Amino acid sequence: MEIIQLQYGSPLWEQTAVFAEKCSWIAGKHFAALLRENCFSDWEACFAAAEDQNIIGYCTFLKEDYYPENRYSPWISSIFVTEAFRGRRISHKMIEAVMDYAKKQGFQTVYIPAASDMNGFYEKCGFTKIDTLKNYSGDIDNIYMRVL
Repeated sequence: MEIIQLQYGSPLWEQTAVFAEKCSWIAGKHFAALLRENCFSDWEACFAAAEDQNIIGYCTFLKEDYYPENRYSPWISSIFVTEAFRGRRISHKMIEAVMDYAKKQGFQTVYIPAASDMNGFYEKCGFTKIDTLKNYSGDIDNIYMRVL
């Protein structure tokens, strides 16, 4: 298994879009559209987890996330691993890859949003819950922070 920073126009970019479009997470279709429209700028980036050239997960590194009030930045977001590969710390490995990238970009802090059913998960990656924010759907998400 490897974590890859996706490059626009590469075969893995489109392969990840197809994977996201078909994944079980409702946000996958939105992420696939962002990839196809290349809605990423400056230092924003997309990462994928692959095994034997097959995409098994993805995540993003963004300036803004799904909140009317975006008081934090940058975000590690859209973290998804297909069900058959869960429990192997793949999400943690993607998060570590993004944090390494964030350090190279000069960031000292990163943030992760999470629904309330993810309590305890991001703490295992060294994150601390610092806030809650209402997302565009009206749900309240927990906001986690980690100093790099």
